[in-house]
Amino acid sequence: MSRAALVVIDVQESFRQRPIWAYASQPDIVDQVNRLVDAARRRGDLVVWVLHAEPGTGGVFDPASGHVRLIDGLAPVPGEPTLVKTSHNAFTTTNLQQVLTLAGIRAVTVCGIRTEQCVETTARVGCDLGYEMTFVTDATVTFPTPHRDLPADAPLERILADPRTLSTAEMTARTEYALAGRFATVRTVADVVRQLQLGASDAAPRPGAVVDALPIGA
Repeated sequence: MSRAALVVIDVQESFRQRPIWAYASQPDIVDQVNRLVDAARRRGDLVVWVLHAEPGTGGVFDPASGHVRLIDGLAPVPGEPTLVKTSHNAFTTTNLQQVLTLAGIRAVTVCGIRTEQCVETTARVGCDLGYEMTFVTDATVTFPTPHRDLPADAPLERILADPRTLSTAEMTARTEYALAGRFATVRTVADVVRQLQLGASDAAPRPGAVVDALPIGA
């Protein structure tokens, strides 16, 4: 029975349909996620795949669009559940907690898209539910983020030109500051893979520590 799980959040084609994908913080997200997935599978941990859907909206997250699917290069194997959520976090509108409980899991590692939105929110909720959360920053993706006063339909050019727009490095740093010491242990892909390969998950740093976290401005 698994004691840990890797939850891959929203690494789906929907995001690649948006022009802002060209400015993604981690364009090699598939490779990064696969490194985590391969290591988790070798150790016998559970891998859970989560997709985000917005039925009836007509957008790229509407299942009718055909884009609510994993990005090419990612593929579950038998026994790995794929859950579809309609909330920001992966718990509220799915049976993720039930899946983890039935598998006897108390330690959860999260990665995916977006860094400060669905992945961070899942880490926060998971912590409040009592799970030992690990947030793998360099296996997440974020985008340049506009100021709240910019119109929701502002074109990409205006977002990028606005001096108030936060860069991907700034969004990543803010997320790490918000999570570490409060909701999750912040780690890198290399560190997580190394530990899984050694089978040393029980020797993980104290919850909330920052291990090999990305430097500000990385």
